[in-house]
Amino acid sequence: MRARMATAIAASLCLAMAGLALAFALLQGGAPAVAAQSTEAIHMGVASCSGSTCHGRQEADGRVVRQDELMRWQEESTPGGAHSRAFRTLTEPRSRAIAARLGIGDPASAAMCLGCHSDPAAKRGARFQTSDGVGCEACHGGAENWLQSHYAVGASPARNIAAGMTALTDPRARAATCLDCHFGSAEPGQFVNHRIMAAGHPRISFELDLFSTLQQHHDEDADYARRKGRTNSVRMWAVGQAMALERALTLYGNPRIGQEGAFPEFYFFDCHTCHRRISDEPEARPAGVANPARPIPVGMPAFNDENMIMLAAAVRVAAPAQAAAFDADSRAFHAGLAADRASAVRAAAKLRQTAAALASSFTKAQFTRAQTFQIIDTIAGEAIAPRYTDYEGSVQAVMAVDTLLNALVNSGQLPAASVSGIRADINTAYAAVRDPNAYRPLEFRRALGSATRTIRTLR
Repeated sequence: MRARMATAIAASLCLAMAGLALAFALLQGGAPAVAAQSTEAIHMGVASCSGSTCHGRQEADGRVVRQDELMRWQEESTPGGAHSRAFRTLTEPRSRAIAARLGIGDPASAAMCLGCHSDPAAKRGARFQTSDGVGCEACHGGAENWLQSHYAVGASPARNIAAGMTALTDPRARAATCLDCHFGSAEPGQFVNHRIMAAGHPRISFELDLFSTLQQHHDEDADYARRKGRTNSVRMWAVGQAMALERALTLYGNPRIGQEGAFPEFYFFDCHTCHRRISDEPEARPAGVANPARPIPVGMPAFNDENMIMLAAAVRVAAPAQAAAFDADSRAFHAGLAADRASAVRAAAKLRQTAAALASSFTKAQFTRAQTFQIIDTIAGEAIAPRYTDYEGSVQAVMAVDTLLNALVNSGQLPAASVSGIRADINTAYAAVRDPNAYRPLEFRRALGSATRTIRTLR
């Protein structure tokens, strides 16, 4: 369940992000931040999937899969069609204006843009078209070695993956794939730096489970569960947060990406610690609110810690033995930023390892009904709420509460009817982050607290 308000705000916050690949235009294993799928297999093109006996039907009447997936991918009126619109976005006035400011010529042919506004295939088959935008293989992996076999007698998810299909049911593999564009990677055309945003590109934000819901082209029916198992949305959310932090720290530590000339690459920093109202009047008061988890001097730009905040809540509930180490490593990283780049990079590497360990722990966690309620409480609780001093973290918080609540409904642990009555409280929290220029930390905390207190009554 995604109420209209939730979908609208999610779209406006996040959907045009690092490739405008997910919904309405306006919201990342290991060491290298690169695409999860193999870049060696040829990408055959969307047309190779479009037969009426495959994924090109007009009705969802397939026996195993819907078979109308192509139509849903192309749907103009929903966030689910945003991937197919990604390339077309480059032909619009806003994109041309951004390209003109950057001096890169036509955005529809600029490498800086095509890494995320199209399928970034290294090898392309005869039916591949760049204009298809973010096509099937951008997420599922180049189909050269599995196109003919994935529907054959005896085919299974394990065989498809062995042949090169991306294991999107694995939260870590899905996050690594999505984050290439919805946060960034070291690959060409897959990093929206501060200069690009200053030229007009929307702010980047991402939440794995919410974005997965907006883009879902399949039904999780009994057959799907038999073949692939049920999706645990809370696990997807938690792993996504850990992988996003790991990706951010990996890229920050990359000297080619983490710096821009004499300055740090400001993409990694929280927009609102700099973009505040400026006044020289004697009675002017600082617009910032002190953040107890960032041991940095007043006035220093802060690293965007939205995923750290969410992980601080999740680890307390799902991996309490790792909570103290995570909090200590997070603070040490902020402190390193206040010292020098070498210190920050060392601290980033340590925190990155901790985040990777959390991602692994979360993939094994069950995330029970009680734990899900406890995470919601923790997100708005006294230990975490004081960290909502800037817009990005607050956006993640309200998306998390909505995602976790919907996970309880979708898994049958809460009746939908009982949740519909508190939608107004969730919408109030969304409204508090609708406009980044009107964001007020204390007002947001009150709205989030009210929503979570109402949710608590459902226990």
